[in-house]
Amino acid sequence: MVIKKTPDIQTTIMTENPIIVTQGFNASVDKVWTAITNKSQMIKWFFETIPDFEPIVGFETSFNVHTPDNKYYLHLWRVTEVIPKQKLVYNWKYGGYMGNSFVVWELRANGNKTDLHFSHHGLSNFPQDNPDFTRESCIKGWTFFINKRLKEFLEKE
Repeated sequence: MVIKKTPDIQTTIMTENPIIVTQGFNASVDKVWTAITNKSQMIKWFFETIPDFEPIVGFETSFNVHTPDNKYYLHLWRVTEVIPKQKLVYNWKYGGYMGNSFVVWELRANGNKTDLHFSHHGLSNFPQDNPDFTRESCIKGWTFFINKRLKEFLEKE
């Protein structure tokens, strides 16, 4: 079943040069999908403060993330597209800051392994005078979460 909703703003933002991270996992598509969509698993490798998450178009959640340099960022997410076990897209904003972006998780089976193609679109919409919103900072963050944290979480067994 394909569940899709594509707002005009998403189409506009998706044309921008995104951050892209690709990673292969020694794990099934089912296992990777669960890791990126199940709140009890997401809090183990992604953000501990996620209060809830559902891979359902229209689902919204918000939560604060405390940085090592003592800043708080209110994360605002709204799911915009779901193709179960293949693709997940959500709108990503920060409360109190201008900007609008989308993250895209795409999974492909590769035998009994999974290839992830991740992209984050629209970063230039955020205040570029804030070092936490720069392209370099976001590349570093996504590389850490996907290539280190998610990979270790999925392959620890």
